[in-house]
Amino acid sequence: MDVFIVSLQNRPGMLAGLAESLGNRGINITAVAAATTTDTGAVALTTDDDAGTRAALDDAGVDYRACGAVEAALEHRPGTLAAAARRLADAGVNVEALFATGMEGGSVRVAFAVDDADAARGALADLA
Repeated sequence: MDVFIVSLQNRPGMLAGLAESLGNRGINITAVAAATTTDTGAVALTTDDDAGTRAALDDAGVDYRACGAVEAALEHRPGTLAAAARRLADAGVNVEALFATGMEGGSVRVAFAVDDADAARGALADLA
């Protein structure tokens, strides 16, 4: 699974256009997070079709990058995100984006978009 980090202008319709580019091709967005910083913003998303997403984003002419993603189940209590982030840092892994992808019992599933998915998988192996 890849996480696509898309740079967009911070103005009405940009998110709609991005979602339409994917939806018009039958690509389902499976997780999403976004934030803006003054005039620009970034949308981090996963889909059910990595190759189709690349093609749709290329055709739309938007700025994006794809990062490998590693999911982990974190206990729903204070400090677990800090512990997972520390493991990644200690393994030399940079986190490009993260977002919750679901809940199971007392755990929150988190997707970490990273610069080194193999090292991240190793660092978080017991949380998979």
